[in-house]
Amino acid sequence: MDKYEVELVLAPAEAYDELARYRALLQAAGLKPGQADFVHLLRRSIDARGRNVGVRLRADIYRTPPPRELFGPWVQYQDVSQAKQSAVIVGAGPAGLFAALRCIELGIRPVVLERGKDVRSRRRDLAALNKEHIVDPDSNYCFGEGGAGTYSDGKLYTRSKKRGDVQRVLRLLVQHGATPEILVDAHPHIGTNKLPTVVQALRQSIVDHGGEVRFEARMTELLLDGGRARGAVLADGTSIEADAVILATGHSARDIYELLLRQKVRIEAKPFALGVRVEHQQSLIDQAQYHRTDRGQLPAASYALVQQTDGPGGQRGVFSFCMCPGGFIVPAATAQGEVVVNGMSPSRRDSRFANSGIVVAIEPEDMDLKRHGVLAGLKLQQEIEQRACQLAGNTQLAPAQLLGDFMQRKTSRSLLETSYQPGLTSLPMDEVLGPNLANRLRQGFQAFGRKIPGYTTNAAQIVGVESRTSAPVRIPRDPATLQHPEVAGLYPCGEGAGFAGGIVSAAMDGERCAEAIAVQLSR
Repeated sequence: MDKYEVELVLAPAEAYDELARYRALLQAAGLKPGQADFVHLLRRSIDARGRNVGVRLRADIYRTPPPRELFGPWVQYQDVSQAKQSAVIVGAGPAGLFAALRCIELGIRPVVLERGKDVRSRRRDLAALNKEHIVDPDSNYCFGEGGAGTYSDGKLYTRSKKRGDVQRVLRLLVQHGATPEILVDAHPHIGTNKLPTVVQALRQSIVDHGGEVRFEARMTELLLDGGRARGAVLADGTSIEADAVILATGHSARDIYELLLRQKVRIEAKPFALGVRVEHQQSLIDQAQYHRTDRGQLPAASYALVQQTDGPGGQRGVFSFCMCPGGFIVPAATAQGEVVVNGMSPSRRDSRFANSGIVVAIEPEDMDLKRHGVLAGLKLQQEIEQRACQLAGNTQLAPAQLLGDFMQRKTSRSLLETSYQPGLTSLPMDEVLGPNLANRLRQGFQAFGRKIPGYTTNAAQIVGVESRTSAPVRIPRDPATLQHPEVAGLYPCGEGAGFAGGIVSAAMDGERCAEAIAVQLSR
């Protein structure tokens, strides 16, 4: 037998030591060192269900050299600089970048339009946001090369396996500089500090093979001709024509929704979620999940929580969102006069803090559809973000409250140390969110406190507001052709269109849209 399939559970110290892991895997296969040519680790996940935490490993062990196609071949891109067919891609987040690369594979020349700046220039604007409280509406944590994920975590876990090839996306990320560990970890993560380099490499592949990426190129109008999308008009008046348009603008491009409404391109209100970030000491989460204060070689622990709550309109879910172990809370506003928070983690996840969004599901019945129509969810977001800013002093100071005080409806006299760089100010979160959202959050926190000891004490604090969980608007598309049902040649794509929820699912959706364009253009 040339290949052995092995699955076993090891102690963390053994599982994360390469030599010890190698010996244990060989022993499980009945082999001795030197009897195997190659060990291919397929999966690594933490099993913390018992008192003693283990690491579950799955591997293939080859006694002879493994087949060349084991990892899948690197993609070889063709030169499309002289291609006859082209696509304008609006947005350089994961959906837009992966759509562009897939277009190149399929012989279509992509022109990527990004309203923000490249990752390097974008850093200066993030520094100004954190230190000087200056929000650049086109260059911030949401807008710029790589999209919202570039500087707000880099998580690669997705449940959208039916929408595309997850491993293909992960392999392409490794091809462009991501650590190969993302191919085996159960919850892969690149890290905010490493993802910008990967994003730059993705862009370079596009440019090197005849595509184009334009920065500070904000679309102000769709070029429409007889019910068909023909390109885009930029803020400087430039018109760019193409055979198709992929709209991959992300969940915070509010001006795009207003543009579509103005140009009578149908959009729809959709559910989203809204709430706060909760911040704990990472050691508390480690203790709760690993049953010990010293986690040793284990990664910073995370959690996932959900609870159904009662209130006006019926039951609504309260759930954790974008949990960031060993991470930081960051300002994610896209305009002056609003306060928005998000979470991020560096690749080592070595911050003393853990934070997570704790959000309430918002259904269309919770929105003022009569007054605002399809933009009702967007207006609700804005209203709460602007109120948070006004109550906190019209800077990027974020309203915050000790969690125990929030549960008891007390104003916090002081706050804890925080990872949120612009700073916090003590405010009753009921005033920021309104009583309905606040009461649902209390129900959720009460349930979460029963699952994680110490979770709801004054050793934690909540920071507001976490409002950019997903787009409050959907741009519809035909499920067969992926085109807008009323505008031929327009391909709504990714999170901003309501068809993805994270880096990997957005990347897969971008690839699907590129493939749909290729099918249409071949007819």
